[in-house]
Amino acid sequence: MGWKILLPQEIMSEGRKLLEDAGHTVIDGRGFETEDVLADFKEYQPDAMIVRITPITREVIESNPNLKVIVRHGAGFDALDVKACHDNNVQALYAPVANSTSVAETAMLLILECSRNVTVLHKTWVNDFYKAKLKVRKNTLNGKTIGLIGCGNIGSRVAKRCLAFEMNVLAYDPYKPASEFPDGVEVVRDLDRIFKECDYVSLHCPLTPATRHLINADTLVLMKPTAFLINTSRGALIDEPALIKALQEHKIAGAGLDVQETEPPVEDNPLYTLDNVILTPHMGWKGLETRQRLLSILKGNIDGFINGKPVNVVS
Repeated sequence: MGWKILLPQEIMSEGRKLLEDAGHTVIDGRGFETEDVLADFKEYQPDAMIVRITPITREVIESNPNLKVIVRHGAGFDALDVKACHDNNVQALYAPVANSTSVAETAMLLILECSRNVTVLHKTWVNDFYKAKLKVRKNTLNGKTIGLIGCGNIGSRVAKRCLAFEMNVLAYDPYKPASEFPDGVEVVRDLDRIFKECDYVSLHCPLTPATRHLINADTLVLMKPTAFLINTSRGALIDEPALIKALQEHKIAGAGLDVQETEPPVEDNPLYTLDNVILTPHMGWKGLETRQRLLSILKGNIDGFINGKPVNVVS
């Protein structure tokens, strides 16, 4: 028997077809704000929901007694009240690994763009070709040291790519045994070493109460003035005002950010005026190949739950 599945935000047409061909009724939500989901829950009482960016709070979960499963359209689930799911017998599922390669490639993109000072080059070369060519700072990755905070599915992929660029790779991950780090990576158990020794610091950890504002005035001051900060994980890992101050005062060389603490961004954010920042719109996970893998995993998550064999469970 098919389920009623709510989509607060659209998914690819191929994903809709996969669900409909399996006998499910797909409901297009009226929007992805919390009040939209509450209204859809009241009207449709869906069995399941595939959620992308909408925060799913206890209020939302408890508003629909028919709800059986919430499937995250991605690998992160910090916007989902997992305890409320457990308390209400709602299964929370997610899609690990589906976007890992794409995010790792985005981290490398930001590392390279920071290294080559792309923002300044872009602003300079049309009006002063020789200044851009000869006088704008440029660095190579060869021989530099990168520190990874988090070395899971994404961090491990970044590590392997950095090793291919002949970089020295240090990685800090307190939840991972040393034997499970990629070959060639130096395992670090003292987080301060990452900040003090590395030319690039790249974040690949989940957002939790313990990691919120992990990057702050106290940790930024430990970094080299020639170092770059890279974030393709969650914006709130960084205390943004502290980062802006460090960038404005050139306490660090620059930052490459695919995520920000406030999304969509506010127009007057000082980050947009700085030449030592590379910004992209939280697109690291996105790519045609990624979306196709993701949709297959999402359908598998729902099928597995219906058949009594749930996979990719958020514990």
